[in-house]
Parts: sequence; structure tokens; C-alpha cells
Amino acid sequence: MRLHDGGRAPNPRRVQIFLKEKGIEIERLQYDINALEQKSDAFTRLNPMQTLPVLELDDGTAIAETVAICRYFEALQPEPPLMGTTPLEKALIEMWQRRIEIRFLLPVAYAFRHLHPGALSIEPVQVADWGRMNQSRARDFMAILDTELKSRAHVAGAAFSIADITCYVACRFLKPAQLAIAEEHTALRDWLERVSARPSTRYD
Repeated sequence: MRLHDGGRAPNPRRVQIFLKEKGIEIERLQYDINALEQKSDAFTRLNPMQTLPVLELDDGTAIAETVAICRYFEALQPEPPLMGTTPLEKALIEMWQRRIEIRFLLPVAYAFRHLHPGALSIEPVQVADWGRMNQSRARDFMAILDTELKSRAHVAGAAFSIADITCYVACRFLKPAQLAIAEEHTALRDWLERVSARPSTRYD
């Protein structure tokens, strides 16, 4: 199998970190998203949505969408668990993963795509009002995260999970989205410092 990868872009980074946590190494093919390499005819045949990452299996099956790829590897290699082991853990991780993806990662991405001049290659029609609206949504959610992290070590409970991975990637994308964690959000800042120290989050 091989991973069609997109470097430092948020969704490829989520899969990269997930695989490092699992200790899984596979062949990777790199694409330059800014150069729109994911829009080539060959890649479109692999994934008509023209998005990265994509896991291509040995039989030619293509699995796109970040969480779907992670679920495949979680089933293939359950240890260490990153998506829960008990019904309750799985439900809580799914809940927070979904919340962070929709209410934090996506707003951060939209803010970047509609406010940063460097995003013109992937978002040629930028709508500044939409970008600023999503900045506000991201700030609101960071306040919620800070409150939640005052009572536990990780986003979805005591253990590190895919919810932490998604949250970490969103936090690392704040600067190009012209956002920052507020000074008063000390619990979120402490969490980010701890997660940033994990070997899996170092980019190679």
C-alpha cells in the first residue's frame, strides 16, 4: 500500500501523526497542493474529489478522507488505541473528533483560505467576510476547549486520541489563519505544549 500525501496541509498532517503514533511506515507519494498537483487527470481517477490524503491499497482500492484512512489503520493495528477501546471511549472520542473537525479545524481552514493571500492558488475567489466570520467561530470554540481541558489531560478523556491529533493540527494552522490562542486560555496552551512535545508531532 502507499499513501498519497500532501506535506504540511492539515488533513495529510493528521494521517502522518496518526501513523507515527502507531509506528507504521508505508510508502508515501508527495503532492504539491499549491501547484494543484492533486487536480491532475491521474490523481482525479484515483480520487474524483481531488483531495489529499488518499490511501491506495495493493489491490488498487483507494481510501480517501482522513478519518476513514485512520479507521482502516486502527482496525489493522489496534495498539496503541487512538479511537477508543470501550463503547464509551469510542463514543466520546468520536464526539470530540467531530466537534473539533467541524467547529474548529474547518473554521481555521476557511479563515486561511479566504484571508491569506498565499491561499489564492487554492481559493481564487476569496470572501473576506466569510474568513472573518470563521475566525470568530474558531475563537469561540477555543474558549470551549480551554474550559474542557481544565478537567482532563486530553481532549476526549485521559488518553491521547485522534481528537487530540485533529485539535493539534488546527492549533498549528492558527498563524496562517491570522489567529492565536488567547493568553487567558492557559489550559489550552498547556495542552498544546504537551502535545507538541510528542515525537509524532514533529514534522519530517
